[in-house]
Amino acid sequence: MSTRETILDILEEMHSDVDYDTEDKLVTNKILDSFDLVSLVTELSDEFDIQITAKDFVEENFNSLDTLTAMVERLMEE
Repeated sequence: MSTRETILDILEEMHSDVDYDTEDKLVTNKILDSFDLVSLVTELSDEFDIQITAKDFVEENFNSLDTLTAMVERLMEE
């Protein structure tokens, strides 16, 4: 399973009614609330063995499946 597919699975467990392939304002439009974001950071950290720091914890990194995937892949390379 690809990184993107794994992240999609995690997101769909949170909110199965969202079209993550087209939605690009997950945080801006408050689709993901603060509790969702904390849960998401924990799950991504555990699943991919990465550390998401305050520097990475910005709206732009969490607004879409694509930006989440890019952040996770970048952190896995570090």
